[in-house]
Amino acid sequence: MTVTISRIAFIGTGLMGAPMVARLVGAGFAVRVWNRSPEKLRPLVALGAASAASPAEAVADSELVCFCLTDGEAIGELLFGLAGLAEAMAAGALLIDFSTIGPKATRALASRLASSRPDIGWIDAPVSGGVRGAETGELVIMCGGEEGAVAAVGPVLSVLAKRVCHLGPLGNGQAAKLCNQLIVSASIVAISEALILGREQGLDIAALPAALEGGWADSLPLQIIGSRMAVGCDDPPIVSIDTFVKDLALVLDSAGRTPELAAKTADIYAVAAAGGGGASDVTTLIERVGGANSTAARDEG
Repeated sequence: MTVTISRIAFIGTGLMGAPMVARLVGAGFAVRVWNRSPEKLRPLVALGAASAASPAEAVADSELVCFCLTDGEAIGELLFGLAGLAEAMAAGALLIDFSTIGPKATRALASRLASSRPDIGWIDAPVSGGVRGAETGELVIMCGGEEGAVAAVGPVLSVLAKRVCHLGPLGNGQAAKLCNQLIVSASIVAISEALILGREQGLDIAALPAALEGGWADSLPLQIIGSRMAVGCDDPPIVSIDTFVKDLALVLDSAGRTPELAAKTADIYAVAAAGGGGASDVTTLIERVGGANSTAARDEG
């Protein structure tokens, strides 16, 4: 597949999408952006992105259409609903989905698109690395799709990622991301409980991530999220509790059996999200896991 990419449409400029767009603009790509909340586009327009009045306008002449959205339902609505992106995309364009929507939704949506637009290539490319990785261009991108299509978007992905892994057919990138999310979500619960344990034993838990650095308990979640948990910092937000509620539901839906740890972890996040807590940053999970005893211990300290 020979595709020269210079014009990019980027749909969805939230916590992850906005810094990704900023990097693409900085690398010299012509990027047209659209978001349901237009005010989120102003900083990107100031950097040189072009604002589109509608999703269809964003994709009209773009060689590459990028999605970074909440879920498969949002993507389906844009493609096949009133926005009509399935028909609005330019002939021979590539679609790359950075969202986490699971392999089932990816394959179903791609199959539906192929029935009317067989000229459009679809790559699933969920990312790992958080906001910091998006800002620094150090994401890990897990791709599924045709080899030629993945190769064609290589120059774009190299601006965003420190590593791009092509894992096979369409949907395999999503499968890998769900594996990632299961490990990360369970690790964050373990980190929360470890910090609570340390606090109950009289440790200065702000020192704990550094004390464990380099050992077997070390991880990026410990150093980034655990360090914030230990000092009660949840701003700027990294990722919401609701994100893990959604992704763990995808894990359970995709599994051939019910994985015990995934189910228990999903329950913990669901309880934490109850009563409006899901919009909170995952850093706050320590208080939702620890409950009143955890808060009291902190206050006594």
